[in-house]
Amino acid sequence: MLDGESVGFVPTMGALHQGHLALIRQAVQENTHVYVSIYVNPTQFGVNEDFGSYPQTLPADLQQLRSLTAEYWRNDSVGQITAVFTPTTRDMYPGLKPTSEVDGHGSFVTITPLSSRLEGASRPVFFRGVATVCMKLFNIVQPDKVYFGQKDVQQTYVIQRMVDDFHLNTQVRVVPTVREKDGLAMSSRNVYLGKRRRKVASVLVRALRAVRSNFTNGVTSREELLSAAHTIVDEELARQTALPPMWRSLFEVDYFSLADPMHLTELDNVNPAHGAVLSGAIKMLPVEEAQENEDLGTGDGKTTVRLIDNLRLELPSFLRKSNPQKANSPEL
Repeated sequence: MLDGESVGFVPTMGALHQGHLALIRQAVQENTHVYVSIYVNPTQFGVNEDFGSYPQTLPADLQQLRSLTAEYWRNDSVGQITAVFTPTTRDMYPGLKPTSEVDGHGSFVTITPLSSRLEGASRPVFFRGVATVCMKLFNIVQPDKVYFGQKDVQQTYVIQRMVDDFHLNTQVRVVPTVREKDGLAMSSRNVYLGKRRRKVASVLVRALRAVRSNFTNGVTSREELLSAAHTIVDEELARQTALPPMWRSLFEVDYFSLADPMHLTELDNVNPAHGAVLSGAIKMLPVEEAQENEDLGTGDGKTTVRLIDNLRLELPSFLRKSNPQKANSPEL
């Protein structure tokens, strides 16, 4: 690179949506060159997870990137999308064949205890795979800045810890979650939902927003805050259960978490000066009985769709200014 030039890097698994494009747009604003990778990493999927059916839409992804490149072409005030990196698994794992076994062999990066909490409790190899592939990608690209979405909040903590602990010469930038009109966080897995499950999927963000509302109104205890989330999901599940199988969308709650914003350790009470990271995960269960000509999404409604989301609990600015304590929280 010439003096004064910089590289921003956006690692993705493809199936690009507006959330990915928001990361790229941010990177274009902050760097001379932007590199985007598209690679579905097998080591972050568990043995019984959806690696085989994960949406792979490379031609459509490349077309979106061409359109975005054209949007910034000849604009000297911003950077450009310089390269798209689409490695093979042989490129990324040139030694042993990658494994998804918890005790499998291979060269891995493990960040503990962060990787064993929340998502890690449900998906024990997930963050090992994420950290490993990101370390490989960072070594190949050598970026000045890397870009991740707030939706995958625990992932951003894991990557930041890896960058700090291994003295990687890059800056982690976290971009706000991009949402649908009803608040559902955009995700590549949303294509599995179809219309029926899509309508019910917003229960997760509605539950999180109910907790945030209670926090804003002065509630700080874990039990009281999370009870608001459970009330929302319990009411929705009761409505769905009462419907005939051909009309309903059932789901299961994986977890709700109320965690310290520095270390993601669980909190019994939220310090209003520091706030908290509120997160949750649900599983939209397969459609029990299809209607005639129903839009069931990719996979014909047979795939369990796991959705995650999070919100930062913070007091409104006018209340934070009146608080003599200053929150000690990272950029994440």
